[in-house]
Amino acid sequence: MPTVFSHAIVPLAIAVAAGTNRIPPRVAIAGMAFAVLPDADVVGFKLGVEYADAWGHRGATHSVAFAAICAGVLSACWREARSLIAFAFLILAMASHGLLDTLTSGGLGAALWWPFDDSRIFAPVTPIRVSPIGMQFFSMRGVETLLSELRWIWFPCALFALAGLGIRRARG
Repeated sequence: MPTVFSHAIVPLAIAVAAGTNRIPPRVAIAGMAFAVLPDADVVGFKLGVEYADAWGHRGATHSVAFAAICAGVLSACWREARSLIAFAFLILAMASHGLLDTLTSGGLGAALWWPFDDSRIFAPVTPIRVSPIGMQFFSMRGVETLLSELRWIWFPCALFALAGLGIRRARG
């Protein structure tokens, strides 16, 4: 899995590219939280949920369907998230978590298509170094992970955000 920082940068880049007229700052922050939320499934380890179970790590909470359900609930409860653009942004923000996890070099893959298919999948290429857990993060492997994320997540997100800004400014 990428680090929590890198999961949050994806919706931030989308929000910056779209602009505050389309994605209000509070919705952008909600999207960043949504992008991190799927990894709350690790609490299942303490409850005896096996990694490979449907509700195990990288399971149901990493799916597009779960993202749509969460975005729907938030949009129904929060007036600021009731536009179609905000709803779509929130789905994309949470779904980006599972999508990024499919690009990592470790773990079981992500159950993107749950509940229709419990299979854990990886993207055809897996360039992002999987993040070490716990204190191992503060090691050379953690540094390698951060460098991998800078290259494969942060740099493309920065380019995307800057392109969006540039297009919006060019339009006036």
